[in-house]
Amino acid sequence: MTQLDDEEIKLIELGPSRPRLWLGVSCAAGLGIILFWIVFAGRPAMAYQVSFLLIGALSLFLADRIRRSGHHSIILTNKVLKTETGQVLTTIDNVRVVERGAFTLKPPNGFLVRLHEPSGKGWIPGLWWQRGRALGVGGVVPAGKSRAMAEAITVLKMGELPPMRAS
Repeated sequence: MTQLDDEEIKLIELGPSRPRLWLGVSCAAGLGIILFWIVFAGRPAMAYQVSFLLIGALSLFLADRIRRSGHHSIILTNKVLKTETGQVLTTIDNVRVVERGAFTLKPPNGFLVRLHEPSGKGWIPGLWWQRGRALGVGGVVPAGKSRAMAEAITVLKMGELPPMRAS
């Protein structure tokens, strides 16, 4: 678990939805198994055998990566968007715009954050990806929590967060 600074306030934690997570694992693993079955049962041409074996192995690898992503989550504080391990994905000051539109190239049930400055590269399948000035959040996450996180980032960016009382 990550430590928060004295001035950081944890607003939302976004983790994978178990049914969506296992559906993603099942689909990727199923594709890999079917491709291996085609190679060993059907005996296609050599070029197809090599292609099917390669894609099948990549599908099984992806299924395992999706399964492992079930142990991760994303935390939004009043200052940064970070993983539970403490890896900062972006600061709120670096956010240019949050896109959630139907025609936006974004993860399913998620949103896309456009950044002022690039913050690196990374990927946890089904949870987030980052490349250059784009950060995609979503995939196997619940739609409602994802929407709430996108709205909270937008509100934080505009600087209109209401004062919070200590409980």
